[in-house]
Amino acid sequence: MSVNYAAGLSPYSDKGVCGLPESFDSSEELKAKVETLAKMIKESKYLVVHSGAGISTSAGIPDFRGPKGVWTLEEKGETPHFDTTFEDARPTFTHLALLGLQRAGYLKYLISQNVDGIHVRSGFPRDLLSELHGNMFIEECEKCGRQYVREKVIGVMGLKPTGRYCDFVRSRGLRGCRGKLISTILDWEDALPDKDLNKADAASRRADLALTLGTSMQIKPSGDLPLLTKRKGGKLAIVNLQSTKHDKHANLRINGYVDDVMKRLMELLEVDIPKWDGPTVCESSTESNSEVKPETADTDTETETKVRIKDERKRDFAALKQDHNIKEGAARVKRERQAAVEVGEEK
Repeated sequence: MSVNYAAGLSPYSDKGVCGLPESFDSSEELKAKVETLAKMIKESKYLVVHSGAGISTSAGIPDFRGPKGVWTLEEKGETPHFDTTFEDARPTFTHLALLGLQRAGYLKYLISQNVDGIHVRSGFPRDLLSELHGNMFIEECEKCGRQYVREKVIGVMGLKPTGRYCDFVRSRGLRGCRGKLISTILDWEDALPDKDLNKADAASRRADLALTLGTSMQIKPSGDLPLLTKRKGGKLAIVNLQSTKHDKHANLRINGYVDDVMKRLMELLEVDIPKWDGPTVCESSTESNSEVKPETADTDTETETKVRIKDERKRDFAALKQDHNIKEGAARVKRERQAAVEVGEEK
């Protein structure tokens, strides 16, 4: 299947700002900034990474809004070039570096907007990963919620049935679930998966350092999650060649290729890069701190603080969901109006 999954999405005009110019730090600037990033990570107790399409470009998968991005070229009436398929795409240095950081105890949680499945196929623990926009290799039972990670891409998008059925049996003597399996890839109007979004929200609030890699953070609500870390008193570091929506909030801004930045970073942290021998799925981490939990107060004397944090979290999360739903509704109305116009023209 072509890696141009964007071609299978519904028509949608508001795709953000595309084709912004890229900026590069000088060699001296890059060296100094990565040293600062290494220091921030060493001092961090709960690092959360937010990854975007920019970390997969060196694997041959184009991004969306870069100079040669899918939607940038679409605006120019040009066709994007693809150097691989989803099945053949190998983890980049950055993908494996993130796995190394997790195993070394630095990286506590990973939040991704990517659908290419490379994080999962690289062996990154799924219980420490939120894939907010779905995964081309995963289908889910609409009845029991069980997920299946396949070797080949599902081939269906927009949370539609794949034509297969769940074969999970809870205990002997009972019939299999037989629920319909659906794709996990979102279309424009689809709501983000609650489980992944809730865990991403909790991790972002718990983090004392948010590191964004290869994303311009234009898509809501995923693009706004790093701000939750800032709001809780944490720090934000951004690595991207183009300017991003939240540059003004960053404690550190690095203009460089993510692979180059991560190579320097791993050397400074003295963390080994895991060897990749082919697609590997790791369902859970052996780390004792693998479970992401909302913040709670430690004693009864902090009850008021506990209630305030809980209410604040609910309010902020509701705002993120509302913003996303408003956008969904606007897109749906626009498509319905366009369809009505087309029907009128046919008559």
